[in-house]
Amino acid sequence: MPIRLSHPPTLRERLAGADRPLVGMWISSGSPLNAEICAGSGLDMLLVDGEHSHNTLETILSQLQAISAYPVTPLVRVPVCDPVIIKQYLDIGVQNLLVPMVDTAEDAAKAVAAVRYPPRGVRGVGSALARASRWNRVDGYLNDADDTISLYVQIESADAVANAREIAAVDGIDGVFIGPADLAASMGHLGQQSHPAVAEAVSSTIRAMKDAGVSVGINAFVPEVARQHVSEGVDFVFVAADVSLLARASEALAAAWLPGEQGESERASY
Repeated sequence: MPIRLSHPPTLRERLAGADRPLVGMWISSGSPLNAEICAGSGLDMLLVDGEHSHNTLETILSQLQAISAYPVTPLVRVPVCDPVIIKQYLDIGVQNLLVPMVDTAEDAAKAVAAVRYPPRGVRGVGSALARASRWNRVDGYLNDADDTISLYVQIESADAVANAREIAAVDGIDGVFIGPADLAASMGHLGQQSHPAVAEAVSSTIRAMKDAGVSVGINAFVPEVARQHVSEGVDFVFVAADVSLLARASEALAAAWLPGEQGESERASY
């Protein structure tokens, strides 16, 4: 007889049971080894990125397998809200999905439909072939799939900020994630995430989500900025990436060991 299996808690469940903001980092290198090293760090979450990295289905699968031995919760970002791509991500076992560039409630509804089986959605049925159901070793997967998946959408444009309450109110959206970099660009302040207008747009979105009782997270690689957002009430925050940690640490190593003056340069912080 095959072993009957179950799924680990979703990010939705982790947030519901948390008594503090959850803290995580990005895995953008595409490396299962890096993912496993970071999975054992004690952080709450890892965000495996399929939008701004060279990740493929195969590398994401390998990273999920490496992470699965640890209690950390993986969140995976798709490159675009495409039902075909989302179907493939879910079938390889992604439980916690982040969809970028969601500007309207209609965009959010499309994301929800993509993660749900008919008649509630449009997700293709292939559970017998998929890691998501552990190849039909999870009893009742087709009927209970919604309980094993949490869905988060990115607020990262001026339009999305204006529509944030409507986006968060869409049935099936478990929370929103604010992307300050793209938000700054959409507001005409490319590379200026700390611009007062951008900062206020971020803060107003956090307040709106808190008022609505919706989970809200943010990307903030500058420690002071991350702490400010925690004080504003975010429920989860991503504070670094594997590639940024390696870049900054290797620069510090060079500065400490190479002769001569090391000129200071401003680095993109997130």
